[in-house]
Amino acid sequence: MGVCGIVGYVGHRPALDVVLGGLRRMEYRGYDSAGVAVLDGAGRLTVERKAGQLANLEAELDAVGRDGFAGTAGMGHTRWATHGAPVDRNSHPHRDATERVAVVHNGIIENFAALRAELEAAGVELSSDTDTETAAHLIARAYAEGDTAGDLPASVRAVCRRLEGAFTLVVTHADRPDLIVAARRSSPLVVGVGAGETFVASDVAAFIEHTREAVELGQDQLVVITRDGYTVTDFAGEPAQGRPFTVDWDLSAAEKGGHEYFMLKEIEEQPDALANTLRGHFDGSGIVLDEQRLADQDLRDVDKVFVVACGSAYHSGLVAKYAIEHWTRLPVEVELASEFRYRDPVLDRDTLVVAVSQSGETADTLEAVRHAREQKARVLAVCNTNGAQIPRESDAVLYTHAGPEIGVASTKAFLAQIAANYLVGLALAQARGTKYPDEVAREFAELEAMPAAVRKVLSTTEQVRDLGRRIADSKAVLFLGRHVGFPVALEGALKLKELAYMHAEGFAAGELKHGPIALIEDGLPVVVVMPSPKGRGVLHAKLVSNISEIQARGARTIVIAEEGDDRVRPFADELVEIPAVPTLLQPLVSTVPLQVLAAEIARTRGYDVDKPRNLAKSVTVE
Repeated sequence: MGVCGIVGYVGHRPALDVVLGGLRRMEYRGYDSAGVAVLDGAGRLTVERKAGQLANLEAELDAVGRDGFAGTAGMGHTRWATHGAPVDRNSHPHRDATERVAVVHNGIIENFAALRAELEAAGVELSSDTDTETAAHLIARAYAEGDTAGDLPASVRAVCRRLEGAFTLVVTHADRPDLIVAARRSSPLVVGVGAGETFVASDVAAFIEHTREAVELGQDQLVVITRDGYTVTDFAGEPAQGRPFTVDWDLSAAEKGGHEYFMLKEIEEQPDALANTLRGHFDGSGIVLDEQRLADQDLRDVDKVFVVACGSAYHSGLVAKYAIEHWTRLPVEVELASEFRYRDPVLDRDTLVVAVSQSGETADTLEAVRHAREQKARVLAVCNTNGAQIPRESDAVLYTHAGPEIGVASTKAFLAQIAANYLVGLALAQARGTKYPDEVAREFAELEAMPAAVRKVLSTTEQVRDLGRRIADSKAVLFLGRHVGFPVALEGALKLKELAYMHAEGFAAGELKHGPIALIEDGLPVVVVMPSPKGRGVLHAKLVSNISEIQARGARTIVIAEEGDDRVRPFADELVEIPAVPTLLQPLVSTVPLQVLAAEIARTRGYDVDKPRNLAKSVTVE
């Protein structure tokens, strides 16, 4: 379900107003549909849902008349689609066949196909394409029969025990207008405690105008909220404790999760963005794409790959080239989308064009996709926005479930793109037989270890922030890298240009002696992305000699190197250590300090990190 907004309320005010207010507070997260459910106290459950913006839902409520939504208990949801297109019937809340139970849900129920098949075998007709709807039918069945009959919390617990994956569920039943049940696994859920009213939400922003007293639920916990308070149990029904805390920030900070800027929040969200991008893409036997209108034979027939993209997405493509060529032995060209169709590229039916775009609406990339399709090439989209134009016009899609990115300079979407591009490479290697199934499984397992590695980098960024404050008045910064470190150097330089308006340039380190070394002068900061001393050891030695050349000319060397890389230490004026990870995956950890560095330099120079001058988030003009 991606990153969605959830809010539930039981109290003394009109629930519809509270719920819509809460959804409005969470609009910053981005979403593609919205819905509400209200219990009127007389055994009626009223639901309205609408694709598109919250304004569409409000207009619909005005059209049908808000009087039908009188009641002091209710819930609402803004959805970021994963299962099923963003249309009305897939919007939340979802109900059971008798329309007595309503459910809203964040996350992904991974065993939903099996649950759906079980329900269909029992004669249940499903009315949407979502994984969520299965939960509504299962809860209704548990409430109607067996030892959980008539007990809503017990029914929800019984169903939660059967669900696999990550989820937050909020459940109402027409028979129980006095309570709402919510449960969570690996997806956020907080309770808000007021006087004569209780809230539940995916984010404190939803209830911050009403109360600052909050309780965070732990893993595999269920909460029942009533007007008078809340009770927490585990999924087995044993009493449990949430973690009470007081929200000490205001609304604008609440939307940013307590961070000063959205971009800083998004940098912190990168471990989750990576995990969400990988989730559900390996089914035990191989890599699975999100939407595939290509036969396996089409992938086997591919004899050349083009990656087309702009900006940071282009840098993710440069990283992908190393992985895809290494794993598939196919030639890969990476091209700026704005140049691609103007040079008459050589494409045919056996060419795979991978179009990478956060918004899925980038005009240059969209035109490149159209050009590729005219030449009969196959197109695979890597995109962060469900149902956008580029995925609609492609033969296959891999969604980066990074959640909405508000900061204009891309951070979490960029890391998610790199991970998604690796999945594309593994899908090709699997289809072509250049990797055995156990090798694909091993590569995927290495990818799954990366969110933890990124979390480790994020726990040690204070040194980088301090460095940023010290070099903020430099007039230029150079970035050097080799192999996959070269695109990382380009991305580091781009971030600094976007955020701090400084002259910054990324080079392949071996090119330095062919001219750019003339730029080196006393005190010039040069950031060097070191490869692992293991693996391609010869590269490491060459880069060490590149650094000693620039250090001899007075440069200030800032070296990003693997923990325990002692050979580089004498050449580093500033050493930033990152976890040791497989060679091809290093960009996922080495990029992070460069994002933090650029943001800190921009803050020190007094600029708005989220809104760099002259830039737009989604470039929809050519």
